[in-house]
Amino acid sequence: MLDIKVKSFKEFNIDELYNVLQLRSQIFVVEQDCVYQDLDGKDDKAIHVIGYKNNTVVAYTRIFKPGYYFDQASIGRVAVHEAYRKFGYGKIIMQASIKAVEEHFNENEIKISAQKYLIKFYTALGFKAIGNEYLEDGIPHIAMIRK
Repeated sequence: MLDIKVKSFKEFNIDELYNVLQLRSQIFVVEQDCVYQDLDGKDDKAIHVIGYKNNTVVAYTRIFKPGYYFDQASIGRVAVHEAYRKFGYGKIIMQASIKAVEEHFNENEIKISAQKYLIKFYTALGFKAIGNEYLEDGIPHIAMIRK
């Protein structure tokens, strides 16, 4: 099972922060071969949802209150370590993130910027595609809403 922790930026210790940033870099920069600035100055405004397996960070998202990133609450930087994807941890970390949005922000409407190839994954979690496809950091994305 995945051990989920939800914390603010100030609650991180240095090792946790390093492990989260390492996972994000591994996936969003190295694995996706995408040169972009992951450290975007928004982490201190986010609530972080971290999934641990045997004390190792293997899954992660960050959530924002409405009006900060989008008009709606949002979930972003969804990451699951490649070696752990076969265990359904993506679904578990997203369900925990949806719950965290509801508990921390008292919101049910959530907007995400989804990589296009993951539309079925997010649809199964209750999200619906809206608008047209667009490129974000050279990768096809689509906006999705869950109400």
